Amino acid sequence: MIDLAASNQALLRVQAVATDPGTNWKAASAVAIEAPPDGEIRPAPESVWPANLTRTGICGAVSPRVVRFADGTYRVFYTQILPRPGFPAGANDYDNATTRILSAISSDGLTWTPEPGVRLSSRVGGAGEFRVVSAEVVPVRDTRGQLRMYYECCRGSQSSQNSIRSALSDDGGTVWTPEPGIRFEASARNLMGPRIILLPSGASRLYLAEGGIGIISLLSEDGGVTFHEEAGVRIAPDGLHDRHFAFAPEILRVAGRGYRMYYAGYGSAARADILTAVSEDGLRWHKEADPVLSPGNCQWDAAKCSETCVYPLPRLDGQSQRYGMLYEACDGTAADRRGVWRIASALAVG
Repeated sequence: MIDLAASNQALLRVQAVATDPGTNWKAASAVAIEAPPDGEIRPAPESVWPANLTRTGICGAVSPRVVRFADGTYRVFYTQILPRPGFPAGANDYDNATTRILSAISSDGLTWTPEPGVRLSSRVGGAGEFRVVSAEVVPVRDTRGQLRMYYECCRGSQSSQNSIRSALSDDGGTVWTPEPGIRFEASARNLMGPRIILLPSGASRLYLAEGGIGIISLLSEDGGVTFHEEAGVRIAPDGLHDRHFAFAPEILRVAGRGYRMYYAGYGSAARADILTAVSEDGLRWHKEADPVLSPGNCQWDAAKCSETCVYPLPRLDGQSQRYGMLYEACDGTAADRRGVWRIASALAVG
């Protein structure tokens, strides 16, 4: 979550919430960002389609990241998966798929309208014809409104060497220019799902997921340009619901209560739940036993509830603070419980 509506108070407020969104969430009854239908393998970014068109998992929409602006409007950055030329299976053969980062806007945090234009293409982002994924967008310290996007750049299959790179925007996130160099790369290691927390010291902590290891962290003391790895594992894949993979942390600073993390836990390759953990310092985390959102809320998340983001919704007169969640959902309609990936939504209930 990045709440630029709070940045006029203090930069650290952009990731802070006054109340804990908690562990009780209810899925909404409509898709937030729909996947393109099978026939739309080169869709315009602003396209919308009827729900009843044929979708078999060739195209997908995943990896939502929400920014709330000072005027109260919202922009979600997300990854659209499409077939790469010569590989018609698309997202059902993810190793050979291509992706691009798009955006959608909302006035209420509930209903989303896809925007024209590509925020970052795979080619511009350094991935050639393959994939740029998981756009984490944060304000740049000591600038007048500049934003930085951290993203995973993968130039081949998921087993190939990838890297975490970055791009800058001076117009609120519409036009992005990749920065020179690589923010982080580690030989023979595949790192993904970047998330940043801005620290009171002026440093930045980058959380990443690594297969077989879990969620790790890195530290930057030069404004988020170079990072060194911190000792230890933040979230190990050692529980009933995350023993296959712990992935994609979303971290909020809760007033007077430390941090709350929401993350995707894969109990097996065929099932993912959204899990949660709490921490006083952002390094040592205590997992909650039960998922906050599990597959089966609706037809589009029958197999997986995965990568997520949480953000404050507009206040209503006489009501306490409300929170929304966007998450990537898989309906399990293809072989091996794969299928169509869409971005779904949920509301905190409390």
